[in-house]
Amino acid sequence: MPDAVALLAGRHLPPRVQAAVADAAEAARLYAACRGPQYAEARQLLEVRLCRANRILAAHNPGLAVRWADIPTLITKEER
Repeated sequence: MPDAVALLAGRHLPPRVQAAVADAAEAARLYAACRGPQYAEARQLLEVRLCRANRILAAHNPGLAVRWADIPTLITKEER
């Protein structure tokens, strides 16, 4: 049921904020997957992408922003 509530709440976000939520989630997921020195440039690009999305999210609601501390936990969720 909480997923249904989140879905309904997400529908009421402005389109720009919805796009930023999706972009931040994808950038964080990809950042967590880019391990090792060969991915240094990819991580830098994803950091920029995540910062841009977070600026939009924080302007709308600071609680929506993706924190750097949340990124390592994304790996364990995907492996389940």
